[in-house]
This record gives sequence, C-alpha cells and structure tokens, in this order.
Amino acid sequence: MTEPSDRVKNRRDWSWRFWFTVPLYPYGQRRTLRTEIVKDRVWTFDQLQGILYVAVPIRMTVVRLDEGGLLVYAPVAPTPECIGLVEELVAQYGSLKYIILPTVSGLEHKVFVGPFARKFPQAQVYVAPNQWSFPISLPLSWLGFPRGRTHVLPEQSHEIPFGEQFDYAILTIDLGLGTFGEVAFFDRRSQTLLVTDTVLVVPEAPPAIVRLHPDALMFHARDQAFDTVEANEATFRKGWQRISLFAFYFRPSVLEPIAIGQAFKDARKARDRSKKAYFGLFPFRWQKDWQRSFEALRGEGRLLVAPILQTLILNRSPKETLDWADRVSQWNFQRIIPCHFDSPIPASPPEFRQAFTFLEKQSYPSHPLLPEDFELLQEIDQGLTQWRISPPPQEKV
Repeated sequence: MTEPSDRVKNRRDWSWRFWFTVPLYPYGQRRTLRTEIVKDRVWTFDQLQGILYVAVPIRMTVVRLDEGGLLVYAPVAPTPECIGLVEELVAQYGSLKYIILPTVSGLEHKVFVGPFARKFPQAQVYVAPNQWSFPISLPLSWLGFPRGRTHVLPEQSHEIPFGEQFDYAILTIDLGLGTFGEVAFFDRRSQTLLVTDTVLVVPEAPPAIVRLHPDALMFHARDQAFDTVEANEATFRKGWQRISLFAFYFRPSVLEPIAIGQAFKDARKARDRSKKAYFGLFPFRWQKDWQRSFEALRGEGRLLVAPILQTLILNRSPKETLDWADRVSQWNFQRIIPCHFDSPIPASPPEFRQAFTFLEKQSYPSHPLLPEDFELLQEIDQGLTQWRISPPPQEKV
C-alpha cells in the first residue's frame, strides 16, 4: 500500500536544498511516497527525477534486519518528508544501521548518500567498490561520504556484519574514462532481489509518484505546440509512454525533431506559453504510429535491460555480465525491486537470467526491441569508440 505523508500540506517538507549539485527535475521540491512491499519487512520510497519533463521514478528500498533495525539500499533525497517517513519505521523496528550505495557511475544515486547519512549518524555506510570521480580521483571523504564510517563492500558477503541475511554480487565494467558498477542484493528472509539499473519493467500507466507531477505528463501528451490536452487518464498514459521512450532512446525512430527556428515560430502561436509549458517550445513531432515503439519497449511487462545499457555499457564486457547474471540467478527470489520504473516486479531467477540473452550468440533476446529505435544510441556508441572515450564492444559470448 502506498502511503502519502501527512506532511503534504507543507511544501517545506518536500524541500531538497542541495538540488543544484545535480540539477535534475523537479529540482528543489521532491515528493516522497512510501509503499510497504512485504509486510513488516520491506518498504520502497519513491521520488521523481529526470531532465526537464523527462522524469521517471527513482527509488530507495528499506529492509528490516533479522537482528533488529533497518538497512537502506540506494538512498534518495533526504527531504524532511522522506526522513520523517523513515523515522516512523525506526520508531517501530529499530535504528537505521546500514546504508548501501550499490552503484559506481550513478551520480543520481551517489549524490544523496552523504546528506542522507548525516541524518542518521549512527549508520555505517557501505559503497560499491571502484568508486571514481572526474576529472581526478578523490578520496571518498572528499566526495561527501562520512569519514570513519564509510566502507567498501568486500567481494564476499560473509565478511560484512549483515552477511547472514543478505547475499550480494558485484558487477564491474571498465569503460575507459570511468567504471560502471552495480551491486545486486538478495534478502533471504523476504526472497527479494534489489537491483539499481540493470533490469526493470516499463509499466503501461504512470506510477503513482509520476502522477503527482501532471504537468510533465500533459506536456508530453501533446502532438504539437498548438495542442491543448485535458487532465484525464488517457492523457496521463499517453504522456507517460512518450516519457519512457525519451528516457530509453533519447530520440526514438517515431520522433521527428523540428528545426529550432520553426520551433520558436510555433511557440509564438502556442495556446499555452506559460513557464510550466516551457513558453510554448515543443521542438519535436510524434509519428502517428508512435505507440508501436512503446509496445516493443514494454514487451508485455517482461524484464528489460535498458537499451542504453545494452548498447553503450554491458556489451563492453559480455562475459563478465553473464557470469554476474548467472550468480544472481542462483538465488531463490520471488520479486525484484529496481531503482527505476515499476516496482515490485514478480520475477523468478530464470526470468532474470533470460533478460541478458542479448549478449549471447545463440540465444534469441527475450525482449526484442525495434532496431530502428537504436539509431541514435548506435551513433553515440560509434563516437565513443572512434574518439577512444570507451573501449569498443566485445563479441557476444
């Protein structure tokens, strides 16, 4: 059950004062929705985050420990509302003992760890190995992680104090200038798998946290700058599905960019030229059959490895990725909670492993996507290789 906070009447409780460190929408005002996934055991905390109006859920998970107390996986912005909802669990189940940063390259996750940890000074912080910063590598304490209580996750879970309850598997991929890393956590007690970015499911309708920001949904539900739309379920679904296409492909094949000069001309004729409508600017046009791309992306609700990861990251180390997926698939989980899009996802270990067959020569991908939607991502991939920013893709296994 999703639980909106009683504090929603006070906008100061949604405030995130350090939004400028990573200036993503909705900037300094962030709502939080808490949902109980497994009774008295697992909870998710959803916020919204994105570029302009291309905004999707970002999720923190809290797990009750067998020894008493709580563990946090992938903190979100510690707004007063968010911290208040966590403290309600603390009052009932014990102190927050551990904070996990399960990613290396996900700045949208890393930026919250230090501020969140300062709200709970007794909590120990564990981070994925191979943390890095650009343009020079800095000590963890210089990156905002609390000194004296920040630890790098060891390779084996039995070396950590909460290892009797959790298994985890670390994936690390060298990208040249940096590293991609993700740590999947398995809570044996609730049979729940926690992942950051590697797998997800795209829901057909907007998640609850997205519905709290209808301006984004209504903006993308328009077909052109001159359109006006009504705030109803059909509009929200249409806007959400287009947001999803933007988020995964940047420029899907069913999207036609408009020249910037023409976009400004159209903006002067737009009915809504308010700030929330970006002053009438709408520099693209959707083809009539745009939904075919979304239906392929959704794949009837099957587990998906994001096209960006398929094209730009995981294909740099297919064997290492498949070995990691094999290890995760040995755990007996019943559901998956990713940090983005839908949650929870009823899924089995074989379904998780099947999502990575795009890296295999002999297997047909379980989630076939439209090849034409990859055009921009492939151009980026070629540029990264040509300019030696990233190593070239390796052959499938």
